[in-house]
Amino acid sequence: MIGHDAPDSKEKRPLHRPAHLAHLEPLSRAGRVPLAGPFTDGSGSMIVLEAESLGAAWAIVSRDPFVVNGIYNRVELKPFLQVFPASQ
Repeated sequence: MIGHDAPDSKEKRPLHRPAHLAHLEPLSRAGRVPLAGPFTDGSGSMIVLEAESLGAAWAIVSRDPFVVNGIYNRVELKPFLQVFPASQ
């Protein structure tokens, strides 16, 4: 998932970050979010999310507090094929 920050996200992000992290934490513990974080240029964030389907991924993303509260003004989900490290 790529979340593109809204113009006012810098001001709103600190207010909603605890809820955003609380949303991702159980997914991370379950091994479904192996990687997540903001881009260093301040343009948004990337979340690698393992889901059963694209629809399931959208269901998870649509509940994220950064989506619900407009920190991201645009979200892209891009399915990909993992090559490295090789899955077992």
